[in-house]
Amino acid sequence: MEVNVLNIKGEDTGRKVVLNDAIFGIEPNDHAIYLDVKQFLANQRQGTHKSKERSEISGSTRKLGRQKGGGGARRGDINSPVLVGGARVFGPKPRDYWFKLNKKVKALARRSALAYKAQENNIIVIEDFAFEAPKTKEFINVVNNLKVAGKKLLMVLPEANKNVYLSARNLERTNVAIASALNTYSVLNAETLVVTEKAMKAIEETLVK
Repeated sequence: MEVNVLNIKGEDTGRKVVLNDAIFGIEPNDHAIYLDVKQFLANQRQGTHKSKERSEISGSTRKLGRQKGGGGARRGDINSPVLVGGARVFGPKPRDYWFKLNKKVKALARRSALAYKAQENNIIVIEDFAFEAPKTKEFINVVNNLKVAGKKLLMVLPEANKNVYLSARNLERTNVAIASALNTYSVLNAETLVVTEKAMKAIEETLVK
C-alpha cells in the first residue's frame, strides 16, 4: 500500500511511502488488542481505594440485642455490617492492577491497531518538520492544511521535539507521541494518525523483527 507524502502546507511533495505489509497489511488480532488496551488502562489505575472493615471502625463492642427472638437478623455490636453506619463486608483494599503481557503479544497488538488505521485510510504521512519556537498557531495551521481539524489527532514523531509538543499541548483532541513509545491505546483512540517520514521508518524498525 502506498501513501502520498505531504508537506506541512498540505501539498503533495510527489514522493510516496510504501507501508510495510508486515505491519499495515496483516489481519488484525482483536484479542491481542483487547489484552494490550486492558493492561494499559489497568496501569493507569492508582489502586488506592479503601473502605473500613469491622475491626477498623471505632465503636462500642457491646452486643445491642439478644441473639434470638428479635424477629430480625442476628447482630452484635454497632459496627455490624447489617446496621446503617456499620462496616463494609469484603470492601476494596489497596492493590496493584498490573498484570504480565508477553512482548510478542504487545507487538502484535500495535501492528493490529496500525493495520486497522491503514484499512480505514486514516494514516497521513508528512515530511519531517520542526518549529523554531513553540507556536500553537503554527500547529493549528498545519492541522488545517492537512484537513484534519476537529478530528482526534495523534501526531507521531521520530524523536522528542519540545517545540512541537508544546505547540500542541493546549489543543483538545490532539496528542503528540514518539515512534518508539507508540502504544495500542493511543493509536486506537485517535481518528487520524499523522506520521512523519522518519517516524514511519522508526515504527518499521521497532515492529518488524
